Formats: sequence, C-alpha cells, structure tokens
Amino acid sequence: MPQTDKATILVVDDTPQNIDVLTGILRSDYRVKAALNGALALKVASAEPRPDLILLDVMMPDMDGYEVCRQLKSRIETQAIPVIFVTAKSEEQDEALGFSLGAVDYISKPVNPLLVLARVKSQLALYNQARHLENIVQQRTRELNETRLEIIRRLGRAAEFKDNETGMHVIRMSWFSRFLAEQIGQPDAWCELLFNAAPMHDIGKIGIPDNVLLKPGALDAEQWQMMQQHVQFGVDILGDHPSPLLQMAREVALFHHEKWDGSGYPHGVSGTDIPLSARIVAIADVFDALTSKRPYKNAWTEEQAVTLLKEQSGKHFDSQLVQEFVGCLPQIRDVQARYTDDI
Repeated sequence: MPQTDKATILVVDDTPQNIDVLTGILRSDYRVKAALNGALALKVASAEPRPDLILLDVMMPDMDGYEVCRQLKSRIETQAIPVIFVTAKSEEQDEALGFSLGAVDYISKPVNPLLVLARVKSQLALYNQARHLENIVQQRTRELNETRLEIIRRLGRAAEFKDNETGMHVIRMSWFSRFLAEQIGQPDAWCELLFNAAPMHDIGKIGIPDNVLLKPGALDAEQWQMMQQHVQFGVDILGDHPSPLLQMAREVALFHHEKWDGSGYPHGVSGTDIPLSARIVAIADVFDALTSKRPYKNAWTEEQAVTLLKEQSGKHFDSQLVQEFVGCLPQIRDVQARYTDDI
C-alpha cells in the first residue's frame, strides 16, 4: 500500500522508548507520528493532515493525558479523532474518567503487539464508517437545500412570468441585492440568505387577477387597492416557517414596497423601521425594472436610472444605500450582460 494511502497514527508518550515500541508495532501498516508531551500532541493533532487516531499516554509531566484528551475533544478540528489511552493506570475509576472525556478504548502497558494492532484496526474501521456516514448525510443535506432553493427560485420566476414576459428580472435583481449587501459589509451568510430570498419579493402577484395585473393603462382606485394586496398574498404564501430563508423572504415580501419617507405601502413604515433586507431589495428591484426593456416600454439608460435613484434618495430609498449601490455598477453590468431578456 502506498505510504500516502496509510492511516496516520499519532503516538503520544513522554518516554522515547515507549514511542519506539509502538512505532515498531505500527509502522508496517500505518504512518506514525510522535509527540513527547501534551502541548506538542495538540499542535500535531491540529495541523493538516490530521491524524486518523491517537494513542495517548496518561501519566505525563506538565499536561497529563486526561487534559490532552479534554482539549482535543473541546476543539472542533480534533474532537472527532478517536483517542485510545495507553497506560499502566488500569483501575476502574481511571478507565471511567478516560471514557467520560471521550476516549474510545484503553490499552494497558506493557503492550501486547497483537492487541495494539487489533484495537487500532477496530477503532479506525469505526471512525472511517462514521466519516463515511457523515459525508452521506452532508451530501443529502446539500441536495435537499439545493432542491429547496431551486423551488423557491422557480416560484419567484413564476410570479414574474405572470407579471411580464421574462423571468430574468428576479435573477438579476437577486444578484444586485447581493452585491449591495456585500458592498455595505454584511456577513457572507446574510448576503447568501438575501440572494436566495429576493426572488420571492413579488410572489403574491400570483394571486392578483390578470385584468388588474396585466392592464396596459393606469389602474383605477379599486384596482390599485387590489394590486397592493399582492404584498399580503405573498406573506400568506410564505407563511411563518422558522426557516431563516423563508423568514427573510417573508420580510422582503412584506416591506419592499415601503418607502423611506413613510409614503409606501402596506403599512406606511419609514426609515430604519423598514428592514435592511427590504430596503436593499427595493433599490435592486426598481433599478432593474427601469433598465429592462418590456413590451410596453423601452429600457432606461443606466445614467437615467441612477439619476432617478438619487432623486428619490431620502424619499423612496435609503440615501446611504443608494450611494453604495452606485459602487456596485461594474458588477451589475456583468450580470445584465449575462442574463438578458429575450423580448
């Protein structure tokens, strides 16, 4: 078996002769590393590539094996590595303490070579099986998350297809929203959440009658009141699920038509009482709508759209966010070129 395919065993003992004995037993089947004290053992165990198993002496100066094990199990990067104590301390209470700290087995000194090999082989098999199962779970979780996100994106596009002849709007404005969130220094996880929630901003339009939603001319008062109900329809569709993604999608759907000066709808919320997610989406949504060609209008130029955003700063939009949005224009242009409308 090539050396790189061998499992790595870290042997920790303050007596060099004991390390030599264990190394002699293991080296034909495993790659062996050694540490003469607890501090060095922690350093080696945390470095890449990490050991697959640790044989750990208990009675060592400065930091005994129990403390080394305690620290290994408290660190995310080393907590899963199986630890086998190799010790002359074989009293029942000693073993109980070791197992309580997370050790998987005990080997008594002086060691029996066949026993060492059998115990190491057994624990490595269990560890490999656990890692394999964890990888399967992570893969299935990723697949479920990707499926969920794709369904959400498709629902967002469904609302757009009903509203106009393109589904590219929700893709572009989602990217614009992400760029702006990143521009103002929001955490990566929050930016990702907003990117996936933004497509749902107008999902409630699915519930608006076509004679209102697709009317070519101006809406009368009754029709405008009906149009505004798409916000509540969206909230009802998204529900009150504890998922952070659906919570943010609901927040965006509810607040993205509110205006900085309080003249928006449905509740006339103003300023920073409007959630940041919705303030960002409002800018991204309007900018893309203005700069996109539709059957009923020509696309505005970037300059014209930016001028309107600036004119509406402090009225419709958060003025600080508008300034930051302008800094995202190079990235925005790339997305516009990639996701064009076919009208």
